[in-house]
Amino acid sequence: MKLGLFTALFSDLTLDEVISRVRPLGIQALEFAGGNYGAPAHVHPDWIDQPGKLRDLRSKLDDAGLTISALGCGGNVLHPDPRIGKQHAETHRRTVLLAEKLGVPIVINFSGCPGDSENAKYPNFVTVAWPPDYPEILKWQWDEKVIPYWREQARFARDHGVRIAIEMHPGFVVYSPETLLRLRAEAGPEIGCNFDPSHLFWQGIDPCLAVRKLGSAIFHVHAKDTRVYESNARLNGVLDTKPYGDEANRSWLFRTVGYGHGPDFWTDFISTLSMTGYDGVISIEHEDSLMSVQDGLEKAAAFLGPILIRQKLAAMWWA
Repeated sequence: MKLGLFTALFSDLTLDEVISRVRPLGIQALEFAGGNYGAPAHVHPDWIDQPGKLRDLRSKLDDAGLTISALGCGGNVLHPDPRIGKQHAETHRRTVLLAEKLGVPIVINFSGCPGDSENAKYPNFVTVAWPPDYPEILKWQWDEKVIPYWREQARFARDHGVRIAIEMHPGFVVYSPETLLRLRAEAGPEIGCNFDPSHLFWQGIDPCLAVRKLGSAIFHVHAKDTRVYESNARLNGVLDTKPYGDEANRSWLFRTVGYGHGPDFWTDFISTLSMTGYDGVISIEHEDSLMSVQDGLEKAAAFLGPILIRQKLAAMWWA
């Protein structure tokens, strides 16, 4: 496995500046944001029509000994407001085409979340089985929106030599191993997972058990941690709508790896990924509001680097 970085945290820097920051940290691969909820950083879907931009990008990365692990375009392609849904879907389509031109095998997105009907204005994230309205909404969402869209996108991805890694994230219809595997079964093997354990911790999902269940459906992995604060969670539960900046009162926060769970978890997590056949990139994602971007990145790289080295040595020993 290789250590990587999701460059969205450095969206205000040039690519040359990003490279100068990551090279001393042992990072070997970069994941780029291509639009939708995250502004394009360092690559842009419009570059499919600008071969000079693609050549410059490849040249800079080759010279630095870096590869591209994935292109991300996280958004809501199923948003009931057509101005949003169609725009996000078009960005997704163009990101797949850009990945093809760059020879990047993975495009990362969310599954999306529709509304409750054709007349809806906002997404409706169903989390309960009663009152009976909710199961009816959920069935309509999957049958009429989710499955048809992703079946078509799976075919499109296959035609262009790309696979789609869906990040399991509450707020979207795919948020757990069960919902991810349902979408994969309905749409095809081109649909898999961008595995981010930070979204599973606070739901009470064991990431290592989830890795075992998903197996070869894992296409890409994020390294981001979560700390659940029991003093708040035991009182208010983990369904928390308070702003992320209200750190003292939230039930949980995204943290830099090692600040939510220690070496025992992350060693087991990397080992379990290896056990199930994953040998791709572990891409650091920084969303820790209690730590600066550079400090969080440096701490994450220093924490994960030795774990990945030990895992590599163990694999070589037993080979």
